[in-house]
Amino acid sequence: MSDDNESTYKEFKDVVNMTATELEKWLKSDDSKDVGQKKDGGESTGHESGRHIVSILKAKKSDLSDDDYKHMRKVVGYCRRHLAQRPKDDVEDSAWRYSLMNWGHDPVKK
Repeated sequence: MSDDNESTYKEFKDVVNMTATELEKWLKSDDSKDVGQKKDGGESTGHESGRHIVSILKAKKSDLSDDDYKHMRKVVGYCRRHLAQRPKDDVEDSAWRYSLMNWGHDPVKK
């Protein structure tokens, strides 16, 4: 594994704080399906990303593909940008939180 993939894997594991089971359950919820930019009225980009994240979380590290690592970098970038825009109001039931959760990060998870 390249150093770049190793650092990507570590960053991904640092930013994605939901388990595959938690994320799968979340992706089935109406709140998950209601947030994010939708292509042609279909599935949102974040929701689609969440499904890919679940498959990454379930995979053995040795089985991850270049496409998986590319997606992991996208997830890290998205989460970092989105976290920097945290609203001042309560985020518990916010679209901001729900969008991040589609990308595998729950900002209120302890």
